[in-house]
Amino acid sequence: MLSNKRIQELELVMDFEKVEECFKEVSSWIENVGRKRLKETVNTDDSLEMLVQVQKQFKEFDLIASEYCRRGQEALKKMDRWEDFSSVDVNSYRVKLQTCKDQLEEFCTQLDENRHRICEMVRLYEFFDKVRQGICCMVMGVRS
Repeated sequence: MLSNKRIQELELVMDFEKVEECFKEVSSWIENVGRKRLKETVNTDDSLEMLVQVQKQFKEFDLIASEYCRRGQEALKKMDRWEDFSSVDVNSYRVKLQTCKDQLEEFCTQLDENRHRICEMVRLYEFFDKVRQGICCMVMGVRS
């Protein structure tokens, strides 16, 4: 039984190396591209036209970022069975795995928040634009 358990642990370590390779690519993209692009969308309050342009660019980025998030989540999902093992040898890999999960969850959360924020800002700007147009029409009517 101990031998079988040890073999299973070794198989998990080999699986982890495959997941780690995949996640290195995802992690590298998050750090080198994803976070920078998210920071670029923080200050986007110039005008409705500019905000719509930012939203369009963000949607293109969002497609790519969502794909990286999906790939990272799939890779990490393969390692769910690690929780059954409590060996000291496996523990260091578990810590690395948790770090990967935390990084991915943080980025995906920021992505969702930015997506929602930009959408809400566009809706607000469109509303205020309609209000402004209504006020202009009312002022023109009062003048005439």
